[in-house]
Amino acid sequence: MSKKAFIFDLDGVIVDTAKYHFLAWQKLAQELGIEFTPEHNEELKGVSRVRSLDIILELGNVTASQEDKNKWLFQKNEDYLSYLVDIDESEILPGVLPVLHYLKDKNQLIALGSASKNARPILEKTGILPLFDAIVDGNDVANAKPDPEVFLQAARLLGVENEDSIVFEDSVAGVQAANIANMTSIGIGDDKILHEAKYNFKDFTFIDVSFIEALIN
Repeated sequence: MSKKAFIFDLDGVIVDTAKYHFLAWQKLAQELGIEFTPEHNEELKGVSRVRSLDIILELGNVTASQEDKNKWLFQKNEDYLSYLVDIDESEILPGVLPVLHYLKDKNQLIALGSASKNARPILEKTGILPLFDAIVDGNDVANAKPDPEVFLQAARLLGVENEDSIVFEDSVAGVQAANIANMTSIGIGDDKILHEAKYNFKDFTFIDVSFIEALIN
């Protein structure tokens, strides 16, 4: 059996923490007098914290100094972290654990490729950190998706060629990054939004063992 690299995004793919990002950004936007809806939040998926703030400021036509931006970025992260204090394995999205355990049983390599700078504590709190052979997060990369840097680093750490790497993503930018890297892209979510992915599933409960087996072989 061949060894492949299975690379997972974090928010919205493995864990249901995307909602906390939304709440933290929405709180900041309200303080700045900017309307920020769940629809607007779709634009932030897979995007760095710095770029996310710029998108929100653009929504409200707000210009700000770098000092103000730094203050707001810190504030947003503190609000987000406050939501994470009590998270546990219940935040893991349905169907994810069986896939992770199946990959482990088949001696496949698993990595995280996420823009989140809080990836490690989230994986720790949800009890799945030991399942990952490599972690590349927002602390490790200079370029945000759709730049493929995060996935290229993950594959390199695992010692696997790009064409033998499979990426699970819930964002357009993430799918594009996987495609640019010549990796197999699997969209998790709305296939109308993630139509650039090679394969699409509403969530992990729709992924059959035979599909994973085919990817391995």
